[in-house]
Amino acid sequence: MQKLILVLLGALISFGAAAQLTPVSGTVKDAVTGEPLIGATILLGETGSITNFDGTFELMQPQGAFSITVRYVGYAAYTEEVRIGEQPLSGLDISLQPQATVLETATVTSGKYQKPLSEVTVSLEVLQPQLIENTGKITLDEALEKIPGVTIIDGQANIRGGSGYSQGAGSRVLLLVDDIPILSADAGFPNWDDVPVENLAQVEIVKGAASALYGSAALNGIINVRTAYAKSQPETEAAIFNTHFFSPEDERLKWWDRAPSTVGASLAHRRKIGKLDLVLGGYYLNEDSYNKDSYKRTGRLNFSTRYRATERLTLGLNGNFNAGETASFFYWAADTAAYVGAPSTYATRTRLRFNIDPTLTYYDRGNNRHRILSRFYNIDNDNDNNQGNSSDMYYAEYQFQRRMASKDLVFTAGLVASGTDIEAELYGDTTFTSRNLAAYAQLDKKFWGKLNASFGIRYEDNLLRNPGFEYDGGTVAPSDEQEAKPVARLGLNYQALKATFLRASIGQGYRYPTVAEKYIVTDAGAIRIVPNPSLQSETGWTAELGVKQGFRLGQFEGFLDLALFRSRYADMMEFNIVGLSFQAINIGDTQIDGFELTAAGRGNIGPIPFSLLAGYTFTDPRFVQFDNTPSQAGQTPTQGQINANNSSLDDNLLKYRSRHLFKADLEATFGKAKIGIEGFYNSQIEAIDAAFFLIVRGLSDFRAANTKGFTVINLRGSYQLTPWAKASLLLNNIANEQYSTRPGLLEAPRNLTFRLDFDF
Repeated sequence: MQKLILVLLGALISFGAAAQLTPVSGTVKDAVTGEPLIGATILLGETGSITNFDGTFELMQPQGAFSITVRYVGYAAYTEEVRIGEQPLSGLDISLQPQATVLETATVTSGKYQKPLSEVTVSLEVLQPQLIENTGKITLDEALEKIPGVTIIDGQANIRGGSGYSQGAGSRVLLLVDDIPILSADAGFPNWDDVPVENLAQVEIVKGAASALYGSAALNGIINVRTAYAKSQPETEAAIFNTHFFSPEDERLKWWDRAPSTVGASLAHRRKIGKLDLVLGGYYLNEDSYNKDSYKRTGRLNFSTRYRATERLTLGLNGNFNAGETASFFYWAADTAAYVGAPSTYATRTRLRFNIDPTLTYYDRGNNRHRILSRFYNIDNDNDNNQGNSSDMYYAEYQFQRRMASKDLVFTAGLVASGTDIEAELYGDTTFTSRNLAAYAQLDKKFWGKLNASFGIRYEDNLLRNPGFEYDGGTVAPSDEQEAKPVARLGLNYQALKATFLRASIGQGYRYPTVAEKYIVTDAGAIRIVPNPSLQSETGWTAELGVKQGFRLGQFEGFLDLALFRSRYADMMEFNIVGLSFQAINIGDTQIDGFELTAAGRGNIGPIPFSLLAGYTFTDPRFVQFDNTPSQAGQTPTQGQINANNSSLDDNLLKYRSRHLFKADLEATFGKAKIGIEGFYNSQIEAIDAAFFLIVRGLSDFRAANTKGFTVINLRGSYQLTPWAKASLLLNNIANEQYSTRPGLLEAPRNLTFRLDFDF
């Protein structure tokens, strides 16, 4: 027995010596700025790790000679041979050189971790803050109009024809700020003024169903706003601007003696204070609109903090406060007085909105990331026409992510809980509550260094409590409505050649109706809107085949992207005329087919720095049920007959969609000067609600005179006065095009903006 014990002890000692591991540690930084790179991938032999908040890493490695490789999206890979002995190998100081190619643009939205644009398995566009600044866009919805396939109709986002126009209620495109939803609780509507354009890092737009990772309201896509963070050196940016509106081409439309104008200013400051990252921002706008008796007076203050408690733990607290007063009308008095509203459609609103966002991020000893994201979002609207509303939205998400660098695998999972309290004159002057619970998981794996595969699933559970109410048209009975659904997505991206990437994806979508869609009671001029308690949720899927081809012509590099897509929706929700009133109803199944071609690039053409963003989108949006046959007296019309009867068009086409969209933005730099041009073409919206011809005076004549859609061209120029000051002139709608993106509301005539930007 003694001999056996000695043998076993000897074996254990020998095994321990053979398996002895040596600590290896170091830091990864940006070679230009010295900023630590968070989440860089470290590969050492057959082991791997990632860097934490200070850009540091530590792993255990057997003794011997190995190759260490460090990768980070947007940077050239770093490789070095190292020899590991008995003593710890520490103090490795690794600097990565930025690799600023368009294909290497870092994105996070598709998988909740950094991935180069070229390897994403869905159609994804990136909007940089420099382009927003250069084009003088003061709100995000204006800037998004530059993205191929994206349109904004009276504040509602539409990607590749997936949405139409629903009078401010319901959105199939989910708006996120720093990965957290910020749609209004009652109507699911994006409040674009709440997005801090003065403090943007970049905006990522996912095209197609994305409910598997992000839940309800991501049926048609995602707009994820990533705000800027403090760097090693303090930064201060400021801007002031003034816009002057010229007379419209048709002098009958001019109602003013003194031309209306807009003034505004913004300020942002970012700095590090020890372990604290601090970001502050502010914005003010005083707009006298080209629409008579319409105006906007608004101010916004925002802050962002990130405290690095340890090298593995950070705590954050962000906030945004927005107050203002607006006046507007719903539709014009006549087509010959299109900048004057119909008297019964005017409304003024005083509002206060704010959100507070506590966050926590922790990397455990296994370099697994744990995140807690949360938001409290309050809206208080005081309207003058019995349309006031207030709501609270509560959101919390726990997210777990494990990155196995040596296996090129990332596993992400999370739990989500959100709830709302809604009280409004619009919804029977009573209080609604709702809650949403969800669990999701996604696996991203890279095979053979070329094939990226992504698979995600989600399970959603919704509950809406309606206390019941009476209105002048009837009674809504109390109800507790609960519904649960699973959704999934699968995406593939294969690098066929050095700069050729093929992708295929299919993703399911799901959207639960908002309180506004089910229970709204209001009047908008001659339009009466009534509740529909029986409104059901809508589901769908989007499939896509795409190819992204990178290119380099001398010193100019970029990519061409071609995507073929199909979206199919079941029980789509839209507002339609029912009897003598408008009501949100399920219009049955719909299908949207199309393709999109995008070109983007930057670099030098000869001695001139040049940038390009352009795209053409074709969509064919159809009802699955559409029947022009008149219904017989005494018979209930079919869904197809209802769809045909409500449309202004005899042909089968979904309402409020342009089948052809073309966009282009080009900019060239000549020393201290920049010159740019942007152009937009939208084919005519062929189908609208037929009832609008009876309600909106002159609408039929206006549409008959504008059957070819519209083309808008904007010019801009800027000059760098000093290293820290730039002056810009922006001439928009230079042809003074008279155009409308939805019935009864005319867009701005020719206008000129003078802008000063400061960067300290």
